[in-house]
Amino acid sequence: MSVSASPASPTEARWEKDPILTVEHLTMRFGGLVAIGDLSFNVGRGDITALIGPNGAGKTTVFNCVTGFYKPTEGRIVMRHGPGRQQEAVDAITASGLRYQAANDGSVFLLERMPDFEISKKAKVARTFQNIRLFGGMTVLENLLVAQHNPLMIASGFTIGGILGLPGYYKAQKKAIELAVYWLEHIRLIDRADDPAGDLPYGDQRRLEIARAMCTGPQLLCLDEPAAGLNPRESSELNELLQFIRKEGTSVLLIEHDMGVVMEISDHIVVLDYGVKISDGNADLVKTDPKVIAAYLGVDDDELAVEPEVASLVQEALSDASADIETTAAAKAPAAKKSPKPARSSPAARTARPAKAAAPAGPSRAKPVSSDGDHPGARPAGLKAPRAEGADPLTLIKGIGPVNEKKLNGLGVWHFDQVAAWKKAEISWVASYLAFPGRIEREEWVKQARALAKAGTRKTTSRAGSRK
Repeated sequence: MSVSASPASPTEARWEKDPILTVEHLTMRFGGLVAIGDLSFNVGRGDITALIGPNGAGKTTVFNCVTGFYKPTEGRIVMRHGPGRQQEAVDAITASGLRYQAANDGSVFLLERMPDFEISKKAKVARTFQNIRLFGGMTVLENLLVAQHNPLMIASGFTIGGILGLPGYYKAQKKAIELAVYWLEHIRLIDRADDPAGDLPYGDQRRLEIARAMCTGPQLLCLDEPAAGLNPRESSELNELLQFIRKEGTSVLLIEHDMGVVMEISDHIVVLDYGVKISDGNADLVKTDPKVIAAYLGVDDDELAVEPEVASLVQEALSDASADIETTAAAKAPAAKKSPKPARSSPAARTARPAKAAAPAGPSRAKPVSSDGDHPGARPAGLKAPRAEGADPLTLIKGIGPVNEKKLNGLGVWHFDQVAAWKKAEISWVASYLAFPGRIEREEWVKQARALAKAGTRKTTSRAGSRK
């Protein structure tokens, strides 16, 4: 599958020339399931980078690999504390077998070799989770002090200094409280410092969790769906907080489904689908990329030609989401004179579309594939034409759309029993041919085809399983 990228420009993107994090050929397998397949991308120093994609695309799995919760099957994850790519230092530490190494222009870390606590403590990578994980019974201030336990424990001599109230511990404690107060002021919770964290509204808890992560002093902050469950006002406040964090010198990598947040504040967007990168660039490039629109519709990108009006609505939604957030933010600011906004068409007007040309009578014949191409495995045996009883509707197999049905017909695959007979080599070849790495196994095409062939299903037009 080809990947869209930003067009070349005289000024190289910051995430290419000065990446703080580089993910190279990352693969994560769970048994026979390929959750992430050969993924590579950069996070620019001082950038807000968004990792987006449909549910199940593998975004949280990438986070878990970066932060040490999972050990990747293959690949390299490089964290840099110095400017530039530091390629010599990266190559040296890779060859040495070490986990990290200090360099004159900044330390370099190979995160795939490090345990999770070292990634947080030494590599300075912090994260939040999809579900809020605050200490609900502790006060708001205490939650931020917990994040600073490493310097406090060292200053206390591992408890004895704290018990005796030694000057070194008192100084470290004062510094920790000052840092906590600093972040409470910026998330507007200083008045609730002594309240239990569990008593805060949902949006306040989200911001408190981000502030707690910032109290660890990270150079890279990883946020897993920080805007989940927030209303437009709270999303606008989150945007302000993330932009402030960037100004503080911390790079941000976030997973998010709220396109208003993503499109407004992101410098760089990476899009995943089924564990594979399908687009990589700025917001303007990504929101108009056919592969991104196809992924959110749940179809192969070639199928957009069948329903172009649906694709245009998805693109409109991606564009309008950031406009909604901007409107909310503007409402909070002092009133200013604005130019009139062009009136949007009514739903009825948008629904009315030019009538489509009638399809020609009779089934369309697929063009035969004349070459095996450069694909791993073995091309499945095909038939020159369907059998006398007619071709089976392969679109009944979940994961096969009209376009891919034609592609399979071009291989001479017309019937369920042909798909049911595929072995591992044929599956690998077809997955590469259709640019669907790992998807045939995940969606169990062979198992579905076996059941459909056994049932003798031929005339019904509903799929064996609907897309979610």
